[in-house]
Amino acid sequence: MSEIKVNPGEPFDVALKKFNRRVQQDGILSEARRRARYESPQDRRKRKAANLRRKLRRSRRG
Repeated sequence: MSEIKVNPGEPFDVALKKFNRRVQQDGILSEARRRARYESPQDRRKRKAANLRRKLRRSRRG
């Protein structure tokens, strides 16, 4: 669970920015989107292999 500390007198929009940044860093929304629909084991393997290929391609460039 993500938690942020709101300082006294801190504006709401600053606290909201902190919260949004923490949620983004923790990957909560991307995880929820991924779990929103069923992914077969075959599709999961394909996705992981594609991510690995993409990561290797990026690391070779620079």
